[in-house]
Amino acid sequence: MLTDEDLQNLRVRGLTESDVMDQLAKFRAGVKPLTLDRPCRVNDGITALSNEEAEHLAKVYDKELPALNPVKFVPASGAASRMFSRWFQLLEGNVPPGSADSLFFLGNLSSYPFFESLQKTLAAHGNSFEDIRRREDAAAILRHILGDEGLKYGLLPKALIPFHRYPEEQRTSIEEHLVEAALYAASRGLARLHFTVSPEHHQAIRHHLDRVTGRYEERLGVTFDITLSEQSPSTEILAADLDNRPFRAESGELLFRPGGHGTLLRNLCNTDGDIVFIKNIDNVVPDSLKEETVRWKKILAGLLITIRKEFLQHLDNLKSVATEEQLDSVSQALKKRFPECLPDTFLSWPTERRRIFLTDRMDRPLRICGMVKNEGEPGGGPFWVQEADGTLSLQIVESAQINPSSPQQTKIWESSSHFNPVDIVCATRDSKGNPYDLMRYADQNSYLISRKSFEGRALKALELPGLWNGSMAQWNTLFVEVPLITFNPVKTVEDLLRREHLG
Repeated sequence: MLTDEDLQNLRVRGLTESDVMDQLAKFRAGVKPLTLDRPCRVNDGITALSNEEAEHLAKVYDKELPALNPVKFVPASGAASRMFSRWFQLLEGNVPPGSADSLFFLGNLSSYPFFESLQKTLAAHGNSFEDIRRREDAAAILRHILGDEGLKYGLLPKALIPFHRYPEEQRTSIEEHLVEAALYAASRGLARLHFTVSPEHHQAIRHHLDRVTGRYEERLGVTFDITLSEQSPSTEILAADLDNRPFRAESGELLFRPGGHGTLLRNLCNTDGDIVFIKNIDNVVPDSLKEETVRWKKILAGLLITIRKEFLQHLDNLKSVATEEQLDSVSQALKKRFPECLPDTFLSWPTERRRIFLTDRMDRPLRICGMVKNEGEPGGGPFWVQEADGTLSLQIVESAQINPSSPQQTKIWESSSHFNPVDIVCATRDSKGNPYDLMRYADQNSYLISRKSFEGRALKALELPGLWNGSMAQWNTLFVEVPLITFNPVKTVEDLLRREHLG
């Protein structure tokens, strides 16, 4: 099935023949859907904190912060082409002057944060916005925004697109992450951030950060430690034909495809921090709205610290042979935080088996996930999921992970009341302070298979478990309701016209 040339190609990518055989086996096996028990709701899988509890937890974080090494982990996107997809459609459709689309586009353009940059690039090419607007020629403007002759936003990563305008400057989304990190993830004057980037954008993002970081350090009174990483070529996955055989391009070479954002689990494994804040590149707000976002980051981190301290104490008590009283105390503490985690037969087990089980359940990566009320945003939501051992676990589930032909499962999915805004605070070190092997806690069977095409031929593409879905399936997980104001994503360029982003 594989030639000597194929095997050499695999070695260059850091893959083995066994890796590829495992991937093809997944294509043959197909997707195994999750079994939803019920959606999580407030007081049933989602914790709603009182004002007093929230304030206490924020103070816990502030008190512990000087002794911690927090880091902010931001999965930065590739090209911003999807963000500008509507504008590309307008450009490719040769928007007629005077059409409704053209008039709407031109009428709102001055509200975008990059309007002044646009005016400068138009002037550099001997044009003016007013002249073009009088001609109602939206296509001419779009070429200067998206194409090579102007701002080139259609080629840039979302991290480098200006999101907000201030009296003295415009800020890209990556700059807003710097400011935000200085407000809640700086310890002893050092704010650490890690961005995962596409190889083709690595140099541009590094150059931008080198240019602006000093300005923000001086303004905010912190020093930034910023690292970048790319998705490893070894995480790319062989495409399959419709008969589950290796897909080959017309050149005869094997075709590999990105394995989805779950492949970033390896990048997260290499992130060195006591506490890791995970947030998407496009979920930022201007300074006028940062206070509530910062407050809730501290609250979630305070809860993480509180639970982690509890568990470390219990783990210390479980190191030696435990008494029935100790086991009961630890099991009650575990059930208090994760009420469905003990099998029905747990109490009938021998003492040592229960001690080992409780130790294993507590000594795992821990994540606190903010959840907002669902107002129609696409993406995953919080559910109780049935596990093979009869227990229930809290999982962030995407629609592609359920059985669409099951009316019962579809009904449960559609009844979800909350949404995952990728607002996650993690502890990724074990009881001895060493990094967990995060791959051990991923559900390797939680992959997705989709139909794609290449060179006019149909193929199957495999995506590994999502970073906050299957890749964190066996973490200790707690969902907390957070205010909707803390979630302000920019999925399309028109989202920048929302009141929250206009400042």
